[in-house]
Amino acid sequence: MTNPTRKNPRILIVTPEVTYLPDRMGSLASYMTAKAGGLADVSAALISALFEQGADVHVALPDYRAIFSDRLAPFLEKEQKTIQASMPEERIHLVEDRAFFYLNRIYSGNGIENIKLALTFQRDVINYIIPRVRPDLIHCNDWMTALIPAMAREQGIPCLFTVHNIHTVKALLAVIEDRGIDAAAFWRHLFFERVPHSYEESRDNNPLDFLTSGIFSAHFVNTVSPTFLTEIVQGEHPFVEDSIRSELTGKWNAGCATGILNSPDPAFSPGTDKILISNYGPSDHPSGKQRNKWFLQESLGLIRDPDAPLFFWPSRLDPIQKGCQLLADILYRVVSTYWDQSLQIIFVADGEYQGHFRNIAQFHGLESRVAICDFDENLEHLAYAAADFVLMPSRFEPCGLPQMIGPIYGTLPVAHDTGGIHDTIGHMDTLQNRGNGFLFKHYDSTGLFWAIQEAMRFYNLPVETRKAQVARVMEHAAATFNYDVTAQKYISLYERMLERPLINPY
Repeated sequence: MTNPTRKNPRILIVTPEVTYLPDRMGSLASYMTAKAGGLADVSAALISALFEQGADVHVALPDYRAIFSDRLAPFLEKEQKTIQASMPEERIHLVEDRAFFYLNRIYSGNGIENIKLALTFQRDVINYIIPRVRPDLIHCNDWMTALIPAMAREQGIPCLFTVHNIHTVKALLAVIEDRGIDAAAFWRHLFFERVPHSYEESRDNNPLDFLTSGIFSAHFVNTVSPTFLTEIVQGEHPFVEDSIRSELTGKWNAGCATGILNSPDPAFSPGTDKILISNYGPSDHPSGKQRNKWFLQESLGLIRDPDAPLFFWPSRLDPIQKGCQLLADILYRVVSTYWDQSLQIIFVADGEYQGHFRNIAQFHGLESRVAICDFDENLEHLAYAAADFVLMPSRFEPCGLPQMIGPIYGTLPVAHDTGGIHDTIGHMDTLQNRGNGFLFKHYDSTGLFWAIQEAMRFYNLPVETRKAQVARVMEHAAATFNYDVTAQKYISLYERMLERPLINPY
């Protein structure tokens, strides 16, 4: 199925969601927006960077017709002809099944429905898209694509499997076959709850694990943070299932696993961000951030003081991963400690702890200093530009993007030293002219309060000292946290995989 004589190997990226695609990839590229979370942004930015760097990249994506339709209205026939004339073939391959046509979001609230959607998507990728594209390498993303690596191994196509989230589901072979996937052809490369004795014996009573199967059968695996991969292999996260840890460890020991950091969407750029009240760069960030801060304070009913230190919470209010309960424990203490400086905290996030923070703010009368807002993309951009610090006390972090977006805007992270945060943030040391945030190592509210104190010590340094450090951080972030860098790492990994013989224990 592969073509080893191709000078520019053909890469098929399989993803259940994407934020945008380059116009020149196909006539409808700019209208393909289907997002449930960070995977959409990551897929979009990686595909775009690979395409711009000249890779022969194709993408397989469900046809979320109802989601796409809102963006199709301005599409003109003249534009379609112009784009198609410049492209020898379409590079966007949609799974056109009615299961996707009427969805208004990527994932259902029903786990069984999500499994059906994942199987429908993979069925058409396996049966139609891969034979049509004839890729030299397949790049799959997360559990909704996790059966494809087993098929790729059976057919001798190198396959990379990227683990974005440690989430998995299970299903029987009988259920998979019922959705039109001939699992009998590659069942030996799947991972089951117990060791299978035969296909027939396991078909109806031995569930297979999707994410573990993807890790087990892929020729190479990557997580989206080097440190998070190391933490899993070393058993530092008890919530990671034993099977996932075991298979990642096996890949690690075989030299078939690595970590490649994600990067923020290129739309996060304070110099060009159209949502901001005032654009700015490293050289003029103090005035630009002050103008955005004043506007945001006025819009949210906070004390209007451009010199007030402003902390921004950007992540979903999830106490399992994101550490919002640590901030809840000390919210009043933080605000009252720096009352004379009018310290303010803005939440732009959904989640179960939102009501808890509202109650704390109301009980203590903090409404002019604490704003709790539902997630809104425009407000998110404004908050990055207006804030001085971004809060990320995550218990664990497979990658994380806010701690990278913040420094691009001159907004320094206050974060727990874990996973992708460890890979991207160093503790600020103004004397050594290094660091880009404030890290605490012990996961508790005392550790978070200490890191906030460190941030405030920095905030109270002489203006010129602080200005020089923030400018340094912004310049470094723009050069480091971008998908040109990330795409090159994936290209190097693709080349390594294509050069490597496929005869190996994994």
